[in-house]
Amino acid sequence: EKNLEKEKELGMLAKEDLANRCEKKAEMFKIEYKNDSAAYYLELRASLDTTNVEWQLDAGLFIQDYLANYDKALKYYECALNNAIRFFGEQHQDVATCYSWIGVIYIYLGDYSNALSFSQKALKVRLNIFGETNSTISECYNNIANIYYYQGNYPMALNYFKNALETNLALFGEIHPDIGINVNNIGVAYSSLEN
Repeated sequence: EKNLEKEKELGMLAKEDLANRCEKKAEMFKIEYKNDSAAYYLELRASLDTTNVEWQLDAGLFIQDYLANYDKALKYYECALNNAIRFFGEQHQDVATCYSWIGVIYIYLGDYSNALSFSQKALKVRLNIFGETNSTISECYNNIANIYYYQGNYPMALNYFKNALETNLALFGEIHPDIGINVNNIGVAYSSLEN
């Protein structure tokens, strides 16, 4: 039993070492703008431990942002979500992060029904964890507002853009770049309403 425990410990150390090497390789390729190679190493790291939520999210985010392979990114996010729920339960910030990124993917795919569903789940979990005054709440409001905007439901979009502004005003005051973005979004919504 002692030898078996030692073997498991060494295996974990070897996996962590390999994961660190993969991450360093990915960072090197990112600097060189070799996105396919960077993605390869991030995916390799993610495959070393498919239960590691962070590694799945990292691979998904890079593939989403730099390769625009939304179906593949979605698979990483779904894997991360399943493990986050299994390890932490529904009311955890990693679960909310997974919901949020899955919602974003569905926006890119034009599936606004699923996008709205996952974005609302992210908002609900984050409100339960953080309350109203957290930058991730404003992010959720903006995502939901954008979904309504893309659907042509400008009054609902305006409502959520205003919620994002109120949250950010409480967090940052009036002088902050996010406030400018919020005010601009509200202006765009009013323009679409021809007001």
